Amino acid sequence: MSGKNAFVVGATGGLGRASAVALAEDFGGIALGYRSNVAAAEELAATLPFGCEGWPTICDLADPASIRSSVAAAVDHFGSIDALVYAAGVTIEQPFVSQIEDDQWREVIETELLGLTRIVAEVLPLFRTQGGGNFVILVSVANYTFPPGDALSSVPKAGMEALGRAIAKEEGKFGIRANMVAPGIIDAGLGAHFLQTLYTPDIWESQKKAIALRHFGNSEDVAEAVRFLASDRAAYITGQTIIVDGGFSL
Repeated sequence: MSGKNAFVVGATGGLGRASAVALAEDFGGIALGYRSNVAAAEELAATLPFGCEGWPTICDLADPASIRSSVAAAVDHFGSIDALVYAAGVTIEQPFVSQIEDDQWREVIETELLGLTRIVAEVLPLFRTQGGGNFVILVSVANYTFPPGDALSSVPKAGMEALGRAIAKEEGKFGIRANMVAPGIIDAGLGAHFLQTLYTPDIWESQKKAIALRHFGNSEDVAEAVRFLASDRAAYITGQTIIVDGGFSL
């Protein structure tokens, strides 16, 4: 254990949960941010390995007061937040651009992109006071290889990725890093839902053939990239995106 503490926003989702479990190998305490599923957050806290304390905290990304309270409570509980992992997301279908309604754009942008800006606004001053810290932001491979029907997800995440690079450039002098992880087709969370409900099995089999490694990823594949970037092993890496897609985007 590093003696440091992390905060995972969206810890009850498929990728957020896996990220928290991976981070538990390196961090002594992890604040598990959730919006409504307290039972899942408490169950996750109970399953983290000995030596790492999982601490559930409600963190509603649409409510700045909730974010402020959650961050302050995590700092009060652990004494510091050394890494902030942003794994929050909205359940999104796969409409084409011509089919997306205004309220759909608003929901995703409000939760994912504006939610991130609110988290950053609360955590940046803390990182500056501490003399450092780092962000790891989950985005999407669709910003590198666009699959039709993914605009509702990828457009806000392009903004999130740009924000991460801006933080890296502007805040590096304060010892603050920001990096991104871009998952490809992952059999976890929303990706698992798509694999079960979207398209036919033969279409998914043809998709596998477009992947260099010829198989879909899992949540642990993404979580290990998150763990690396959140750790001191990535101390000289900032403003970068690790694409975890098995070679899908090549």
